[in-house]
Amino acid sequence: MELKEFLKIAANVKPDKPQLERLRETPFYAFVHFSPNTYTNLEWGDGTEDPAIFNPTELDCEQWVKAIKSAGMKGLILTAKHHDGFCLWQTKYTEHSMKNSPYKNGKGDIVKECADACKKHGIKFGFYLSPWDRNSALYGTDEYNDYYVNQLTELLTNYGEIFHVWFDNACGEGPNGKKQVYDFDRYIKTIRKYQPNATFFNDKGGMRWCGNEAGAAAHAQWCVVPYELCSIAEHKTEVEPLMEGSLDGIMNSDTSLGSIGNIMYSKALTFCPAETDMSIRPGWFYHEDEEPNSLDRLFNTYLRTVGGNTTFNLNIPPMKNGKFNEKDIKRLKELGDKINSELGTNLAEDAEITENKKENSYQTEFIVKLKEKQPLKYIELAEAIAEGQKVESFKIYSKNDDNLWNFEEHGTTIGSRKIVALENVTTDEIKVQITSARDVVKMDWVKVF
Repeated sequence: MELKEFLKIAANVKPDKPQLERLRETPFYAFVHFSPNTYTNLEWGDGTEDPAIFNPTELDCEQWVKAIKSAGMKGLILTAKHHDGFCLWQTKYTEHSMKNSPYKNGKGDIVKECADACKKHGIKFGFYLSPWDRNSALYGTDEYNDYYVNQLTELLTNYGEIFHVWFDNACGEGPNGKKQVYDFDRYIKTIRKYQPNATFFNDKGGMRWCGNEAGAAAHAQWCVVPYELCSIAEHKTEVEPLMEGSLDGIMNSDTSLGSIGNIMYSKALTFCPAETDMSIRPGWFYHEDEEPNSLDRLFNTYLRTVGGNTTFNLNIPPMKNGKFNEKDIKRLKELGDKINSELGTNLAEDAEITENKKENSYQTEFIVKLKEKQPLKYIELAEAIAEGQKVESFKIYSKNDDNLWNFEEHGTTIGSRKIVALENVTTDEIKVQITSARDVVKMDWVKVF
């Protein structure tokens, strides 16, 4: 197989409907880490915590939802169960749960309260169900997979529509000293059965890990990657490898995972976008001695993630009383205001946009002619991602007073959305030049701010 043919196949591997919705409609959402760890001041509990310590006397899920909504987030993922095994709902399958918490005299269901608050305020709801369970005596046995699927089914069937299910590969020892072999195929079949429109996060797909918990997205972010490394993704496109060799030593969180240098060893490709996650504070659970990250860091992370062909999952941890800290609420509002002020008005809404294709090449350029000369801060580009990801590199130019093109920025991949920051640009005409692509490029939009 020739390189050009191989790349054309890669360029036309498409997202499924839930993946497309996540990238386009819900690229920015919240994580909420809440468990006995909140009360023990730990990040990982060991499963021996007394459920009686978990008592959020002023729980206010509507406060959570209003706060994340003010930041522009469209979804919320609640830690229904973390590694300590404590369940925030009335599960039938363990006593290590709300049934033995003093909250509402053991009748509380925080998953329900959170899901109801999300529905009331137009926010999508999802959950994290940790596969690692340091409390369950079944952990490390075949029966544990039944236990996990039973709890997964409760969460998928009792709380309305679920937009995202989060589980990782965390796999330490349980109380019996054993480790578990997870039946991920069965877990995913259960999700598909009850919530076919949900995406799921896992280290090996369908939304894969970016490789860090600091909000750092890859410089060149590809959604089309080797199936061998993201084998939980549902669909694959078989190809003839360009090179003999092995993918051993390459992680599915590798920052160049979808590059030619990696995919050319693959026998099958899949569409598996990255999710970038971080916490608004240093820890994932609430610790009184921590402060929220700066507005600049959060906004710049938004630009690199939502504006870098990934999704952005930002954690906000509640305090012991069940409320968000007012400092976090203020910072979220500041972030939403910043996003709206910087990226809320498309100056190219009524612009004349022309496309010039280069003959016998995938190279093309888009020229945006504005109504008047004005200062510009950002360019936002979006490929027709429903048809696959094609752009490998691009350049941006602005027209100067002498009617000549000034080079401003260059970039690598575009994908679902690419936001490029400009410096000291005042013009009435912008050119986006696609310099390298895997197939004929189609754009959904070019916006200017």
